[in-house]
Amino acid sequence: MSNPPHKSGFVSIIGKPNVGKSTLVNALIGKDLSISTPKAQTTRHRILGLINGDHHQLVLSDTPGIIQPAYEMQNFMMDFVKESLIDADVLLYMISLEDKQIKDKSLLEQIIKSKIPLFVILNKIDTSSQKKLESAVQEWSCVFPNAKILPISALTGFFVPELLQMLIDLLPESPPYFPKDQLSDKPERFFVNEAIRKSILEYYDKEVPYAVEVITEFFKEEEKIIKIRAVILAERETQKGIIIGHKGEKLKKVGTGARKSLESFFGKKIHIELYVKVQKNWRSNPLQLKRFGYKQ
Repeated sequence: MSNPPHKSGFVSIIGKPNVGKSTLVNALIGKDLSISTPKAQTTRHRILGLINGDHHQLVLSDTPGIIQPAYEMQNFMMDFVKESLIDADVLLYMISLEDKQIKDKSLLEQIIKSKIPLFVILNKIDTSSQKKLESAVQEWSCVFPNAKILPISALTGFFVPELLQMLIDLLPESPPYFPKDQLSDKPERFFVNEAIRKSILEYYDKEVPYAVEVITEFFKEEEKIIKIRAVILAERETQKGIIIGHKGEKLKKVGTGARKSLESFFGKKIHIELYVKVQKNWRSNPLQLKRFGYKQ
């Protein structure tokens, strides 16, 4: 008896900030690949997560939330969203039940005109009533008549396994795009940077989390421990002072939070050293943004 043909394809997840895209990616993969926090614009890059089976490879594309860009870095973030629409074999447009309409008319038209299978994912149904859910299903069925409207809860896992099987069934026949032992297209240092950035998002308010970038300068994996040295770049001296805190107490908290996340991710002990430097106006500097991986 011959083996079934191998299937591979790209599944892109798009939507406004804070609708749960990264939470869904992590739930589908079964590992915290994308950082997720209650703050908007947590995801800055396009992150590919791989779900591998004997006869399939599903390439999940997590993207930044759709916004009106206010500075250069956000322009590049929206480029990631556009790229994910171009190469998708299946498109998931994710919304919260509170969402009423898509303000970006050109994006709306692009989604409607697309020939690829479309799922409208109504997330966070665990926080809503049956009446609101039924109303949302009806409303979005009118906006996207050719889409499958699927209520889920990415946080609790409701209907996530069923969604995964539906996506695998839709994949085209193809050899794998990536080696089967890979979890993502990103290197280890990227996940170190993201873990530190998540810790910053959790411990600081207002502008500070959005004005920082993280660079891992040293990453050495030994048998029982991974040694890391990373630099947090702030845009202003005042932000540097806030990040470090009195006698370095806040920076220690960031390091502890990142260490715990990374020990869970890598399954090894982590030794991490953090430093803070100032890189003025890096979010508006195309050369710096290219250096940080926002543009090829």
